[in-house]
Amino acid sequence: MKRWLYILCLMLAITLPARSSDLVLVSDGHSVYHISLPAQATAAEQKAAGILQHYIQEATGVKLPVKQESNAESSAIRIAYTKNIAAEGYSIEVKDNDLLITGGAGKGVVYGVYTFLERLLNCRKWDAGPAEVPHTNKVTIPGSTHISEVPAFRYREVYLPAAVQDAEYLDWHKLHRFEDLWGMWGHTFDKLVPASQYFKLHPEYYALVQGHRKPSQLCLSNEAVFNITVAALQAQMAQHPDAEYWSISPNDDNGYCECDLCRKTDQAEGGPQGSLLRFVNRVAARFPDKIFTTLAYGYTTHPPLHLKPADNVYIMLSSIDAYRSKPLDKEASAAAFRNYLKGWREKTSHLFVWDYVTQFTSYLAPFPVLGTLQPNLQYLRQQQVSGVFEQGSGDTYSDLAELKGYLLAKLLWEPDADIQHITDDFLQGYYGKAAPHVKFYLQQLQQHAAAQPALDIYGNPVNEHNTFLTPANIDQYSTILDKAEAAVENDSRRAPRLRRLRLAQDYTYLQQARFYGIEQHGIFEQSATGQWKVKDGFTQRVSRFVAACKQSGVKELSEGGLSPDAYGEEWKKILAAGVRPNKALHAQVQLQYPAAPEFPAKGPATLTDGNPGYNDFSYNWLCFYGQPMNATLDLGKAVVVKKVSMNFLEDPRHWIFRPAGITVEVSADGQHFTTIGNISNQMPEEHYDIEMPAFDFENKGAEMPVRFIRVKATNWPALPSWRYRERRQPMIACDEIWVE
Repeated sequence: MKRWLYILCLMLAITLPARSSDLVLVSDGHSVYHISLPAQATAAEQKAAGILQHYIQEATGVKLPVKQESNAESSAIRIAYTKNIAAEGYSIEVKDNDLLITGGAGKGVVYGVYTFLERLLNCRKWDAGPAEVPHTNKVTIPGSTHISEVPAFRYREVYLPAAVQDAEYLDWHKLHRFEDLWGMWGHTFDKLVPASQYFKLHPEYYALVQGHRKPSQLCLSNEAVFNITVAALQAQMAQHPDAEYWSISPNDDNGYCECDLCRKTDQAEGGPQGSLLRFVNRVAARFPDKIFTTLAYGYTTHPPLHLKPADNVYIMLSSIDAYRSKPLDKEASAAAFRNYLKGWREKTSHLFVWDYVTQFTSYLAPFPVLGTLQPNLQYLRQQQVSGVFEQGSGDTYSDLAELKGYLLAKLLWEPDADIQHITDDFLQGYYGKAAPHVKFYLQQLQQHAAAQPALDIYGNPVNEHNTFLTPANIDQYSTILDKAEAAVENDSRRAPRLRRLRLAQDYTYLQQARFYGIEQHGIFEQSATGQWKVKDGFTQRVSRFVAACKQSGVKELSEGGLSPDAYGEEWKKILAAGVRPNKALHAQVQLQYPAAPEFPAKGPATLTDGNPGYNDFSYNWLCFYGQPMNATLDLGKAVVVKKVSMNFLEDPRHWIFRPAGITVEVSADGQHFTTIGNISNQMPEEHYDIEMPAFDFENKGAEMPVRFIRVKATNWPALPSWRYRERRQPMIACDEIWVE
């Protein structure tokens, strides 16, 4: 009763129309104020009071007492939950001689206190770690203060290092973390019905794909699968009673079930999203007091024809297939996403979006998406999306992670925020005297990237060597950042931030050096005697980059990829291998069948440019989808050929396999060819390692001069069953043809 009397007095004070005078909370080390809580304060109210007390003391040296009281004493900062504000919203207002901070359900009062600290005490939390708190002798709150806000989105997550690593960063910026809200998150089929536990004895629980049971997905028409799922959820709910959401979603794989019962539902609903939603709705009916989420992703992206999600089922739609060059409402490749969003919105008001703000294949590469952040979130709000998961690099550092995270947090709360003011404030506060140079760098990067037609979350900096990451542009960026670094060289807080910012350019330089190889901007150069050697200073540059990555919190350079140390070891092997002599260097190459245009490398010249391929198929490898590689090399003149060698890539995750067969022929005149070798390969057993098998062909008739060499590599007629995917074809990829 005392608590409600306290809150009633508080709300009456809020509604009074009287004009209040300015409040002097602290002056010259003294204060007449205290922090007031209801008599039976909640955990959120107590937390908010503790935060406020801590930061006022840090800013002024004055520790305000915290009192839990039923009767209102004057000169108080009053903190309380109220039903009159929407969940997680808050109000900050001066009334008479009091400062009132009230909040809705959840962390509303906590968010209100952090907003007070930021806007009225000028504190900042730029990144993980301690907040920046200006010291002052006097704190005056204008009597006109009235801040009242509610979030634009119900669920707001930024999956970048600060939000992953720092709990206070989450609260300060009003963000969520899926580990805190979901009892089960993301792809959960294998968590609910683990293949390691059931597949051997009960293959019928799993997807029937091309006539064979596979653990790729579940058979959603199987009654035992339903019962096991319900039991698994009951057990998990008992362990996590406070979880707000539960995900029931397919594995991150293809191969959905094609059995008669599943197919019947799918045919009626226009695709496999039908059997998924039917299953999820059925499970949700067993737990009417819980909220379930399911992914509209991959083969379940389309909304079903007739089924609608149950009231306690939320759809999480992925925007993974859209390029990031333009905002989602204008990007041509996002047209399908827009259609899916419209279709799902017509079926439910419970829509979340899984969006992407990083390049998974190259976390450190420049990925200039700052200009799309605000229009994307404005568009999603306009489309009545109620939650957004912005996927970045998780707990490993990625390009501009600090700025991206900060801006996204502000925009997820209020998409119409003054983004330019927020950006300028961040740059000035975070980079200090280097801020003008950093701002110019970002402007130049964005300007050069503006014409880039396909900013791809699965791209890499090598692909952009002719667009916004040309060597000339990289030199320009580096010059700007040289000035930025010089501006803060004596600033122990900000100098490391500049070194972290430079990682994007350093990584781009090193990756492109692999592409250029023996050419300008590459790794190697010829000495005065014509011998190939590593460029002066290159080895040291690699070492500095690896050390800077480790100091900057880089744990891996791509999703599931190399650590900085492993990347350094990879470079050691490249530098030690040097340049392999090749009589076919720069030989003209004619292809009978065109290479895959998605991975152009250097066109046919890729096979004779002197640069081997590495573990990334998207550059230095000439790729062929579903057709053979028939390449004829013209050496320019007849020479003695003892051996012809080549590497083919094997990367099953990307449907790349060694050829089914290889034939090498030689000719003196280009008309009459002699076969010097044939190799037939077996399709490998299931594995997902990247390999680069080498194939050597001895020319037993080496006494005959050779000018033309023809390499025929046969592709596989179909994908292996263990890597089958509808609408995918097998690929072969060759990096270089060496002639001795």
